[in-house]
Amino acid sequence: MPTKLQVLEGRVRRVKADLNQLRDLRPGVLSKQYNVCGTPGCQCKATPPKKHGPYYQLSWSRKGRSTTRFVRRPELGAVRGQIKAYQRLQQLIDEWIAASVQICDIRRQNAREK
Repeated sequence: MPTKLQVLEGRVRRVKADLNQLRDLRPGVLSKQYNVCGTPGCQCKATPPKKHGPYYQLSWSRKGRSTTRFVRRPELGAVRGQIKAYQRLQQLIDEWIAASVQICDIRRQNAREK
């Protein structure tokens, strides 16, 4: 039967292997936007309004800077996949850190017992 340390080390190896499988990464949130134009008499100003759109917008923050980009409809599938891959990266990093902290604690405890 494997020890807890061996199980945790195996988990870290699996996380590293999964990290290796990730492809294009993109942080952010994809949102749907509807706009009103400035053309008098346009349907977007009717009651009820029929706004222009949807337009897809990707927003994220990195190193303290916020960024927003419009995403064209044909690119939506790829961008969604990149966002999903980024979220998976974050999950794997969290798993790795959690396992690593436990490994360090076990090794510290084992060193004390010697």
